[in-house]
Amino acid sequence: MIFSTTILNRVVTTSIVTASVALSPVFGAIAQAQTLNGAGATFPAPLYEKYAREVRKQHPDLKINYQGIGSGGGIRQVIAGTVDFGGSDAAMKDEEIAKVKNGVILVPTAGGAVSVVYNLSGVNNLKLSRSTLPAIFSGQITNWSDAKIKADNPGVNLPNQPIKFAVRADSSGTTFIFTNHLSAISGYFKGRVGANTAPSWNLPNVLKGKGNPGVASLVARTSGSIGYVEYAYAVKNKLKSALVQNKRGEFVAPSLQTANEALSNVTFPENFRVFVGDPGQGYPIVGLTWMMVYKQYANSSKADAVKKWVNWVLKDGQQYNDDLNYTRIPSNVVNRVLQTVNSNVKP
Repeated sequence: MIFSTTILNRVVTTSIVTASVALSPVFGAIAQAQTLNGAGATFPAPLYEKYAREVRKQHPDLKINYQGIGSGGGIRQVIAGTVDFGGSDAAMKDEEIAKVKNGVILVPTAGGAVSVVYNLSGVNNLKLSRSTLPAIFSGQITNWSDAKIKADNPGVNLPNQPIKFAVRADSSGTTFIFTNHLSAISGYFKGRVGANTAPSWNLPNVLKGKGNPGVASLVARTSGSIGYVEYAYAVKNKLKSALVQNKRGEFVAPSLQTANEALSNVTFPENFRVFVGDPGQGYPIVGLTWMMVYKQYANSSKADAVKKWVNWVLKDGQQYNDDLNYTRIPSNVVNRVLQTVNSNVKP
């Protein structure tokens, strides 16, 4: 989908005669508003929608449109130059960055947990160990009554029922975060599936949904299913989330607090690209999400609007992250990102 910038001209009062408009220097200055169109990851879509509403209260001249089409779609549109900014939970690879003719800056905006959601009547607080979870999603475990799942959940009445797998139909940063963790803790999973935005699952009983909303909907209506969605979607859809074993051996539920614990020691390099595989504490399936903005825009109005948007997101917008169960970007990283954006985004 190709987007274009909408320029709104202030309406001139009709009672003023055309000649006076032409002659008066006051009317030479035409106030302009900017619309920025973005597309990409569904992981941060609820947050970006909130940002878009709030930024207009402070900057009425700035309108943000964002479409959640998946991280892969966001990267493709940034490369094609058909959006003003993109969104992705899988940081762009070097070869993808090289294809962006106007250059690109990765702007981290939030972090969050990926919940392992399931639909099993009567089973609450399902526990999945570091050996069991990757075995399920690599096809080694295909029934809920498997001995490994029972060993993780002593005393729980698990049904003799085939597991139905809900995964993403689109190229997805959420999938990357999920498979990146499973690849970090299981050599078998890494060799069979690997860290990927669009892996070949080779699983029985596979159900595919578009975006986080699609997977959440599949799990909600399918008995015996298991899948993965960004934590905010699990909460919104009232889905059960499994307790996942971390590196310390603790079974941890996803939450804002446990995601913050996991991401507390992340180091951001110069290009702000981070891959969180197996954190040392907290909830282990976590990742970051980025906006992708160009270094060069068609004109100064568009470049200024993008800088205004990014500055608002990282200064004022971060206060809304907690409300929607996303982690904030540390202030020292924010300062580095803004220096990079303000110095390098130009017409």
